[in-house]
Amino acid sequence: MEVAIVGRIGYDLYSEEPNVPLPEVRRFSRYLGGSSANMAVGLSRLGAKVGIVGAVGTDRLSDFLISFLDRENVNTAHVQRVAGYLPSLCLTEVSPPDRFPQVFYRHEAVDTKLDIAAPALDFISGCRMFITNGTSLCASPSRESTYFALERAHRAGCRVVFDVDFRAMSWPSAAEAGLAVRLALPFVDVLIGNQLELNLVAGHDDLDRSTAALRERVSMLVSKLGEQGTRVWQRAESVFLPPYSVDVVSTIGAGDGFASGFLYALLADKPVVDCLHYGNAAAAIVVSRLSCSEAMPTLDEVETILAAQRKQVAGD
Repeated sequence: MEVAIVGRIGYDLYSEEPNVPLPEVRRFSRYLGGSSANMAVGLSRLGAKVGIVGAVGTDRLSDFLISFLDRENVNTAHVQRVAGYLPSLCLTEVSPPDRFPQVFYRHEAVDTKLDIAAPALDFISGCRMFITNGTSLCASPSRESTYFALERAHRAGCRVVFDVDFRAMSWPSAAEAGLAVRLALPFVDVLIGNQLELNLVAGHDDLDRSTAALRERVSMLVSKLGEQGTRVWQRAESVFLPPYSVDVVSTIGAGDGFASGFLYALLADKPVVDCLHYGNAAAAIVVSRLSCSEAMPTLDEVETILAAQRKQVAGD
């Protein structure tokens, strides 16, 4: 296996009524969700061999989530089934181009009940890349399981990727979330976050100060700057790329799409600027579609957009 991912496998409901406020929506479509699960699907569709470690319930909705991952060729052998708890639920309004409010139901969500076992740790240590995120640290026993996984992956020489993935409703405070991620940094090679998240982790309110502090802690810092683009720091050197221009259907899942494309290219040992192009192309496709998991592109789709982008740049 090339990639192991620890984290949230959730259930998403997207409005089927564009531009209708969420309290008034009557019709929804269901999808697999959760940042970790979305990235697992995204990487698998691009051609990576991926396995996910997590926890779901014994209910019928959890059956759907596992079935979806299996159909996407994501290895689910280390997904625990925990009786008495349910997957987190997210409802999303769809009002393009810039209104996508969400409501999360995460009280005692089953993903926080992950109690990692020795076989899963062995599985992780045998992969080339290990990915997890901040939401996995929000409660016990998932928090301790994630730290164990990070330590084991680091010791085994995996390339360790941490996506901050801050979800305020999962934490008593932003400060506690920032501290939990800081404690993970000694095991992390690649840190991914937006401006708010990087400030939260660094404990500053200025992005330049946060970037300077975090560059000293990780070998690669991926700073997502929203509409401005993305900058990747490798110690003192940086590479910047603006986003691709597309018609937006939904911005939900753009970060997971970007991470999937970027990390796929990183796994293939491509130069950082190429990794950014793969990330931007994947994100552009995701925002042009509805949903996160089912919007993830194939490698052919990503490389078609890349070719079009190069042609456009050459023409300019």
